[in-house]
Amino acid sequence: MEADPTAQAVLDFWFGAPGSARHGAERDFWFRKDAALDAEIAARFGAAIETALAGGFAALSPCTPLGCIILTKSVHPSLEGMNAIVIGRSNLVGRPLLQLLLNENATVTIAHSRSRDLPKLCARADLVYAAVGKPEMVRGNWIKPGATVIDVGINRLPSPDGKTRLVGDVAFAEAVQVAGAITPVPGGVGQMTVACLLVNTLRAACAIAGLPKPAV
Repeated sequence: MEADPTAQAVLDFWFGAPGSARHGAERDFWFRKDAALDAEIAARFGAAIETALAGGFAALSPCTPLGCIILTKSVHPSLEGMNAIVIGRSNLVGRPLLQLLLNENATVTIAHSRSRDLPKLCARADLVYAAVGKPEMVRGNWIKPGATVIDVGINRLPSPDGKTRLVGDVAFAEAVQVAGAITPVPGGVGQMTVACLLVNTLRAACAIAGLPKPAV
């Protein structure tokens, strides 16, 4: 591909083991083939993206975290000074989402399934991002009244009819009674991930062609 002038960028997928949480998950990163910096980033993937975002350098944001920010800002145009908690520390979602929230001047706590007093940590948050990979782990009584809840999780649970059903990392039926806004599963973050993949494709194409950054 390096010698092919028609191939300008690569979108890498991390397929993982069939049935695993990472199976088919996008690494969501485009890079120019002929740039030395991008060769280094391509070798390091998630860690390099995290470093670029943390340093405020120009970089395409991973699609799922970017979608989370766009969803949040549809409710809160400014995230400045808001208390946010990210439950999950993966290189795909949790860590880059942390950096994007910091870039929005939010005050961020990053937690995980082994954090102590997790319900208490959640109860302080104006913004709750659940990306821990445990079905319905975040309960309704963890949520601060009026908080915005973004559920990144996609889990399959057995149904009484012998089939399976999709649920998130948040107990939706409980949390929807308390939250000011909440994303459903399915039908929430997943669609935004696809949309942001197209946004990143457009942004990358404009950058490669030397065109102005699109207003999306």
